[in-house]
Amino acid sequence: MVVAAKSKISLAEFLQLPETKPASEYTEGQIYQKPMPQGKHSRLQKRLLEAISEVGEPKKLACAFPELRCTFGGRSIVPDIAVFEWSRIPVDEDGEIANRFEIAPDWIIEILSPDQSPNQVIKKILFSIQHGTKLGWFADPSDKSVIVFLPNQMPKFISGTDILPVLCVLADWQLSAADLFNWLKIN
Repeated sequence: MVVAAKSKISLAEFLQLPETKPASEYTEGQIYQKPMPQGKHSRLQKRLLEAISEVGEPKKLACAFPELRCTFGGRSIVPDIAVFEWSRIPVDEDGEIANRFEIAPDWIIEILSPDQSPNQVIKKILFSIQHGTKLGWFADPSDKSVIVFLPNQMPKFISGTDILPVLCVLADWQLSAADLFNWLKIN
């Protein structure tokens, strides 16, 4: 991530700025622009969104959102994938999905991009866990591993055929680290 501004601004000021592409995030008075996703990142993000949607949406269990701005705890972040349990999806006065999400996602998924700071991404996941997120994944396509974050537990390193934990509402769905990274193979 790149720091876009040297002087600190408030969260309210940040939220008034126009959106950037790729998205910018706000942490402790600073603006950080996410790197532009590349091939492996985009492929994993797309396939995970599809898989979570196939399992979570028909029974109204959960919904996965790509690059959704979530503002909570004095920060404004844009996870690669934010998953919300169905009952927690913010709605507006018309009963439609809200435009602004001012709560932490139930599950945050981050996929490491080349030239991205792993520590910045891990800080974002840990911050989310501290503010109510139930599950965090930090997927690294370069070594085909996922670090899993759960509240009040040490992070777990998952690779190979080990099954990745998912939200309790999606407990019938299983995905191994190998299955996840096999989505990168085209042949």
